Amino acid sequence: MGRNIIENRCKSKSLAKAFIERKAKSWKFAALTAYDYPMGKLLDGLGLDFLLVGDSLGMVVLGYPDTTMVTLDDMVHHTRAVARGVSETPLIADLPAHSTETKSMGVSSARKLVEAGAKGVKPEGGRELLPVIKGILREGIPVLGHIGMLPQRVKEEGGYKVKGKNPEQAEELIADAQALDEAGVFGLVLELVSPPVAEAISRKTRVPTIGIGSGSGCDGQILVTHDLLGMFPWFKPRFVRPKVDLAAQIQSAVTEFVKECRNVGE
Repeated sequence: MGRNIIENRCKSKSLAKAFIERKAKSWKFAALTAYDYPMGKLLDGLGLDFLLVGDSLGMVVLGYPDTTMVTLDDMVHHTRAVARGVSETPLIADLPAHSTETKSMGVSSARKLVEAGAKGVKPEGGRELLPVIKGILREGIPVLGHIGMLPQRVKEEGGYKVKGKNPEQAEELIADAQALDEAGVFGLVLELVSPPVAEAISRKTRVPTIGIGSGSGCDGQILVTHDLLGMFPWFKPRFVRPKVDLAAQIQSAVTEFVKECRNVGE
């Protein structure tokens, strides 16, 4: 067995162990997204438990209507950029749509993201994705699970809908969470999961649950940084309360600059 693989496996187990220990101490996790070097550098070392290079960059940065058009090359490019600015905070990268269709594809995709600077990866899916997740974990690459609303399947599901609103869905989500927990993921993102179900999952899993639009019963929260900073006035998720109105400040600064330029020499 190669030395690098052994070292990677130790790192994978170390991250999972650290997150499990924090949850046992009732730690509340906080995470944000980053898509480029300056944001990565700004957010590094501020106490976040991890930074995510999310495939949400498709909508936030690239102007796509959803995440389904984001490619692995896109993710590698942006992960490499963010990694240049991050030295203290664990950097996780999304495995985009169509990159985990087979186990070998998922493992290869995860390797490319790690080579770009990610310390772990996040694939979307539950028990149906276990062969891929286990394959990635065997490479020593930490995995952050993601269940509930899966944006990469938004077209098949007909929109962004809360999951777990009926008993059958709730049972499926709990089973998915427990299976991924047992497989060895270091955490679980719960996106748009019914709050009572999200809270139940949090009680039943060793690893922390990181909610997004899933209520306060999760072990932590993750947000798109642009939403937190009020940089997207044309789209405001109901579950986000922006801390500043950065869009308005940017527009005001630019308007002032334009006026100054127009008035030169007057």
